[in-house]
Amino acid sequence: MQPFTEKVIEIIKNIPEGKIMTYGQIAREAGSPRAARQVVRALHSMSRKHRLPWHRVVNSKGQIALKDDESYHEQLFSLESEGIEIGLNGIIDLEKYQHHP
Repeated sequence: MQPFTEKVIEIIKNIPEGKIMTYGQIAREAGSPRAARQVVRALHSMSRKHRLPWHRVVNSKGQIALKDDESYHEQLFSLESEGIEIGLNGIIDLEKYQHHP
């Protein structure tokens, strides 16, 4: 596993319940600010294997980025079950819920 991917996994594992991070924020924290798409790939391919709290990662606007209806609602319900409020147009208040390690 590449060092960047290892850092991404560690960062995601440490997002506390009730908090979120963005793909770009994780990429910056892992040392590669322009690698948000690699964060997406890591989440997609390694979430199950590493038991990542994938539902705590959203896009830069504070929105769920998943297009598949079932996956979108799974993430939505998981976030709400942790006390995260989803506002109008599916936007999460980054000021209130964003984790800053």
